[in-house]
Amino acid sequence: MRAVIADDSVLMREGITRILAEGEIDVVAGVGDAAALLEAVETHQPELAIVDVRMPPSYIDEGLRAAIEIRRRWPMVALVVLSQFVEERYASELLAENTDRVGYLLKDRISDVGEFIEALARVADGGTALDPQVVRQLLARSRRADPLQRLTSREAEVLALMAEGRSNTAIAQALVISARAVEKHVASIFIKLDLPPDTDHYHRRVMAVVRYLNS
Repeated sequence: MRAVIADDSVLMREGITRILAEGEIDVVAGVGDAAALLEAVETHQPELAIVDVRMPPSYIDEGLRAAIEIRRRWPMVALVVLSQFVEERYASELLAENTDRVGYLLKDRISDVGEFIEALARVADGGTALDPQVVRQLLARSRRADPLQRLTSREAEVLALMAEGRSNTAIAQALVISARAVEKHVASIFIKLDLPPDTDHYHRRVMAVVRYLNS
């Protein structure tokens, strides 16, 4: 298997190259920035690209954005992203459409050479290798992105009954609470679902139900 390594640290590139040699992975190019990475992948057409998230010039997310570009232009190239941190936005984009041939590993948590090589081989064979911390943060991001996750359990119950077409009075009877309490829950639901306050009450109610049903 042939691989390209992209990391601005020469020592890191050399270290990974020696590790890969143990797994009979041939490093055909080692580069230090995103532009050189794209050029190396185009030239060598490797089976695997190992990419550091933060590279010159800004050291923010150049590597990850380059990985997404590789994913778009050369989908058969397996990608393993190495990072000190979980870059949630771009990690989500990298994994959005297809998790085949992709890995996202945190550098500080790679402690076993054998496991690292096994993860690379698994990704190259079409599988996935994700650090558990990456999974946890992406799940948390998904929950934050879904406004329905903001609702309390009681508000979720009220919304479910609204979706059944029940009035506030009927909801109050079903939940054995006061009509005033239902009104407060409904108002809170509107706020948490980001429904515009300048819209009439009935329309906001319909919009809330639509979001619930679409979920």
